[in-house]
Amino acid sequence: MAAEPALASVRGAGRMGLVNDAKEKGGARPMNRLGKEKSPYLLQHAGNPVDWFPWGDEAFAKARKESKPILLSIGYSTCHWCHVMERESFEDEATAALLREHFVSIKVDREERPDVDRIYMGFVQLTTGGGGWPLNVFLTPELKPFYGGTYFPPEPKHGRPSFRQLLGRVAELWKDRRGDVEESAMDITARLRSMAEHDPANAFPAGLRELHGAAQAFLHEFDPLHGGFGGAPKFPRPSQPLFLLRAARRFDDTTARNAVLYTCERMASGGMNDQLGGGFARYSVDERWLVPHFEKMLYDNAQLLQLYVEAFVASGDAFLADAARATADYVLRDMASPDGAFYSAEDADSEGHEGKFYCWTQAELRTLLTANESVLVERRFGVTAEGNFVDHSHPSPLPGQNVLSLADPKLSETEKVLLESALGKMRLARAARVRPHRDDKVLASWNGMMLGALARAGVVLEAPVYVEAAERNAAFIREQMWEAGTGVLHHRWREGERDGVQLLEGHANVVAGMVDLYEATLDPRHLAFAVEVAEAMVKQFHDAKGGGFWQTTADTPHLLVRTKDDYDGAEPSGNSVAALALLRMSAICGRADWRRAAEGTVRLFAQRLHQMPQAVPHLLLALDFMQQEPKRVVLVGDWTCGSTASLLRAAHAVHEPNRVILGNHGPVDAFARGLPSNPEYTVAFCCSGTACEPPTRDRKAVREFLGRRPAS
Repeated sequence: MAAEPALASVRGAGRMGLVNDAKEKGGARPMNRLGKEKSPYLLQHAGNPVDWFPWGDEAFAKARKESKPILLSIGYSTCHWCHVMERESFEDEATAALLREHFVSIKVDREERPDVDRIYMGFVQLTTGGGGWPLNVFLTPELKPFYGGTYFPPEPKHGRPSFRQLLGRVAELWKDRRGDVEESAMDITARLRSMAEHDPANAFPAGLRELHGAAQAFLHEFDPLHGGFGGAPKFPRPSQPLFLLRAARRFDDTTARNAVLYTCERMASGGMNDQLGGGFARYSVDERWLVPHFEKMLYDNAQLLQLYVEAFVASGDAFLADAARATADYVLRDMASPDGAFYSAEDADSEGHEGKFYCWTQAELRTLLTANESVLVERRFGVTAEGNFVDHSHPSPLPGQNVLSLADPKLSETEKVLLESALGKMRLARAARVRPHRDDKVLASWNGMMLGALARAGVVLEAPVYVEAAERNAAFIREQMWEAGTGVLHHRWREGERDGVQLLEGHANVVAGMVDLYEATLDPRHLAFAVEVAEAMVKQFHDAKGGGFWQTTADTPHLLVRTKDDYDGAEPSGNSVAALALLRMSAICGRADWRRAAEGTVRLFAQRLHQMPQAVPHLLLALDFMQQEPKRVVLVGDWTCGSTASLLRAAHAVHEPNRVILGNHGPVDAFARGLPSNPEYTVAFCCSGTACEPPTRDRKAVREFLGRRPAS
């Protein structure tokens, strides 16, 4: 592959040690301006000979003053092909000289500034039909794009020019045909602005027909042999199977249910799932989920944790519960900071080789293990002398590398003991290897995803440690990233410093995560925080006139286009997350205004729901939730007592996605607050609409109420 697809503190001596490695790479060369930044990605480029600027006024003023075009280069710190292009081009003195002479060069971390990335990724996708990272776009001094692409090689190959050739050609065009370039940039900008517009009067219907049609469209793409949807490369896109689980329940569709469960089983058995340490890699390069692109992203693991917990609840399959536990354990072990935050990602590379940390040779295992252990490990994980992975991006690939996958799941009781012995030795040996670089910035959006997933996993899997981790994370967000009273939720935190950016996806995912945490604990403090963030989200991002939510606040500077994100790709869009979160919050708090905002958002994108449901699977979850009043389980009593916890577990043990669980304390609706309570024990009121069944202390009665399938 030539780029990371768009559908898409350093330990040891792993991938660049940020500022220290920047100094080492540059030798006596001073660091450029990026050395003052907090982004791990920008710091990786601080030692380049390129005269990099961060996104901001200084760069734009220089471009205008010197009448130079801008090279905007966007990536992220765990992006494999970003590393390759840096090594080949941005560390090259001749390339840097060309850039200094003819361009103003700007580096952007797409994870810190997804709003900037979305605009220029949209341009590249519009003009080339594809996209990915690294993203390299040429702009006028007014930030209007006129040419772009992804990875460019250092030498011409496969019909693509070298990066230096491209720089020379663009500089020549800017000098000799600047008027034509600027006219083209104006036309393209007008198209981008037109594409960002949505018809607020859109009366396209959205209801059960769209839900059923979307489910059939997804099933049409299902791979019955390997699981998943579509061909290689395969991305998990958890919103898609999560929606199919809902459709299976609503329409009593066994085919949809089985497709999801089989996909989950195949993903968890493949090499994309770290069989030794838990956690999922970004995607599979093949159709079998065998060979991953090895980077691990927090947002992928958060969404997959939600999916595996939901699939376990729907099926009772212990294998899926084990996959969920392994994912949660990985996050708490390798991605959690001491103060409760969650880091962003781990790199694919180690010591310059993709997958080196994760792969094994047969000879290595035979040296490490006893004869019986190595025979068992080779059989179980499909290890061969030839290997099953080659790092084609490296000029000298390591020989005989094996990605571990669950090739043979059968184990006798004796073999289980033997396997645990072998795995213990392998974990110790792997721990001694050079770990991949870890991107240790903290993003509000991804932390919101993970805290919600851990809260849900904790109550379903009866693992209090997960709920406790979610509560620590919520406290971190509230204390370090949230400004009480102003409604400001900072997008990024690193080493005690917050950025100045606010984004819809941050607010929306924190609200959604806090709802999950509240439903797992019934602690009214968590609901109160969710209310605060929801209020700020609606105030700062909601378009009351046109419907939907803007991705950025109105005062965000230097944006060519203000957009309403509507694509549920590797991450669900802010609009989709906001719509579903507000529907749940409305049902808990009795807020009709939040329901109207959510319904208006779904209505704004209704045509998209009908014509291209594959683009908006998370928004389909909101549409499904809208089809009737959600079931409500109101637990009345002391939210800290044991009987409350018992009834909570019963409510979470049933696959009924369109329900809410609430207590009678804090900012819940007036009906819940007015229910009679007994100080000695908790009772459950099971309600549909305005009708409630008699209060009960029976867990079975709660499960039976939630288990009744909705009308379709």
